Amino acid sequence: MTAIEIAPELSTRLDSVIEDETGIFLSRQRRSDEMSERARALAGGATSSWQVAEPHAVWLSHGNGSRLYDVDGNEYSDFHGGYGVSLAGHNHPAIVEAVRRRVGLGTHFAQPTEDSIVVADNLAQRFGQPLWRFGNSGTEATMDAVHLMRAATGRDLIIKVEGGYHGHHDSVMVSVLPEDVGDLGPTDAPIGVPDNIGIPQATMDLTLVVPFNDLSAVEAALERHPGEVAGMIVEPIMMNAGIIHPEDGYLEGLRDLLHAHGALLTFDEVKTGFTVGPGGASGRLGATSDLVCVAKAMGGGLSTSAIGGGAVMELVASGDYQQVGTFNGNPLAMAAARAMLTEVLTDDAYAHLDRLRERLRGGLQAAIDRLDAPWIVVTAGAKGCVSFLPQPIRNFRDFRSLDGRYGHAHWLVQHNRGVFLPPWGKVEQWLISVQHTDADVDRFVANFDHLTGSLLGSS
Repeated sequence: MTAIEIAPELSTRLDSVIEDETGIFLSRQRRSDEMSERARALAGGATSSWQVAEPHAVWLSHGNGSRLYDVDGNEYSDFHGGYGVSLAGHNHPAIVEAVRRRVGLGTHFAQPTEDSIVVADNLAQRFGQPLWRFGNSGTEATMDAVHLMRAATGRDLIIKVEGGYHGHHDSVMVSVLPEDVGDLGPTDAPIGVPDNIGIPQATMDLTLVVPFNDLSAVEAALERHPGEVAGMIVEPIMMNAGIIHPEDGYLEGLRDLLHAHGALLTFDEVKTGFTVGPGGASGRLGATSDLVCVAKAMGGGLSTSAIGGGAVMELVASGDYQQVGTFNGNPLAMAAARAMLTEVLTDDAYAHLDRLRERLRGGLQAAIDRLDAPWIVVTAGAKGCVSFLPQPIRNFRDFRSLDGRYGHAHWLVQHNRGVFLPPWGKVEQWLISVQHTDADVDRFVANFDHLTGSLLGSS
């Protein structure tokens, strides 16, 4: 399926908005352009392939509170949030003080410090999982989850959702954003597609792909491979395709179905953990799994991650599974995570996030309704997106029909008027931080209103 056809006049306006806003962007980002040219020793001119966006990467100077500042001196309300990391905002006093205090006591020992006990206890309370270990990124956490499901069951195959992203280790770099319609297979039994070069076919063969929100497809995969599936990894609220909520009974049905076949269930809460609610998406939805992976927002801006569980984690506790990493539980990361979980993410902070979410959603919906636009505002806690489609999205194939030009135009319009969004507009979500204000939200809404007027207003 290709992007849904839009009226020729609207398509022309969309292209025109992108062209005009690209010109504005380039005129505002001259030093960023120069720095991209200087960065010849950086492959691709950036420190991650996801920073290489059109027209070019935006080089930043600093952040404070809810605001970001680029090297050209432009100020932004930061709704990018470092792809979901910056739930605390920038320069949060509790995080700064915790890290400053810890730096003077030593930054690395490869031995545990007291903060790691406090963080693990807090995670156990939030997610209802008794045993935890730390890593350094979401990729490491989900990699351990896949290893543990295989170790616990003695089986090799895993199941993942088409369009789901779980980090960049081989087992899950399958059908993340597949593009070639001819190679995707039927909707109810997708064919696994490598998401990068260098993924061995032997690894691809160990990963089964199913659509989101489809229990029958999971059951069919389990029945095609009796006694071979170790488990399934899934985001309880699917991201990487805007935001897709699970249908009623889906998550509970997954757990029961997998357990009936002797397989395990992992919730990847790298994006949803803490941002969707105090206990992540699983806590908000009342769903349980065998393993939970968290990262991003947990560290208050520092790189850390964790994996938690019950019986499966006994393999780690006993030493049968060696969960290792030189920087696991790094003192700086644990100090920041302790401050984040115990001082920043309070009940009052979540009430503030909920209020701002409703203010933002209401403002965007009013702009949509004013011009009778066929679009939908989708939110999940502090995260949200505009789906530029008239009907709800329930899986990746639905998401594919969304014209990516809308997201790019939205990113450009917001960026040029002082709101920083993730550059992959169709795929990513905005993030509200605990330091955002009504003024930040109102700026976002005003910019969106400008976009809708440009596209749908009278000529």
